[in-house]
Amino acid sequence: MNPVLAVFAKTPHPGKVKTRLAPALTPEEGAELYHCMLQDTISRVRTLGVETVIFYDGDEEFFRNFHPGLRLIRQHQAGLGERLEAAFRQLEELGYRERVVIGSDAPDLPLPFIREAFDLLGAGKDVVFGPAEDGGYYLVGLSGGMADLFQGVPWSTSEVLAVSHQKARGAGFEVELISTWYDIDSYDDLLRPGLYDPGSGATFTRHYLLEHGIEPSGAAVRSCG
Repeated sequence: MNPVLAVFAKTPHPGKVKTRLAPALTPEEGAELYHCMLQDTISRVRTLGVETVIFYDGDEEFFRNFHPGLRLIRQHQAGLGERLEAAFRQLEELGYRERVVIGSDAPDLPLPFIREAFDLLGAGKDVVFGPAEDGGYYLVGLSGGMADLFQGVPWSTSEVLAVSHQKARGAGFEVELISTWYDIDSYDDLLRPGLYDPGSGATFTRHYLLEHGIEPSGAAVRSCG
C-alpha cells in the first residue's frame, strides 16, 4: 500500500491548546492561533501527494468539516507514547508500511523534510526522526516494527530524542536523523523570522500574528475564519 502521513491534531477549544502562550495570549486567542496553525499544516501537507490521515483528539464533527475527505482516526486516550504506539499499530493494520507522524505545532515545517523522511524509509531505514530544537522530535517515521520505541521515554523533556534514538539503535533498527526544526510552544517561538516569510507557506499563521500586532505589519492581512 502507499506510504501514509499521519497528523496528530486537537480540536481548537480555548484552554485546551497552546496553553503555554498564556498570559501573552488569552485562551481564546491561543485557540484561534492553533486553528490557523492547523489549517496551514493540513493544507500544506496535502500538496505532497501522500495519503494523509488525521489522528484527532476532540470533536470528530469539527474535523469532518475541516478538511472533508481525509481519513479520521481518534487518538488513543493515554500518554503521548501510548498514543504514538497505537497510531503506528493502527496504520500498520490498515496495510501501510512507510508511516510518518507529525504534529500540528510547526506550520512552516519545510515539506522537503517530510519527503526526505519517506525517501529514507523507502530506501531501507527502519526509523527516521526529525529532531526538534528543544531536544524532542517533530517527526517520526517507521517502515516496520517499533519494539518498545515509545515506552519509557521522558516525554516533555530535553532528553526525548536522545533516549528515543538510543532505544531504536538498541532494538537493532537502522536509524536516520533529518534536519532540525522547531515547534511553536512558547511566545518566543512566535517571533521566529521564518514565520513571517511569505515563502514559508504558513499563510494563516502569519496573517494571524500580524493582525494581532505580534510583529509590525504593513501588509494587508486576513483571518483564517
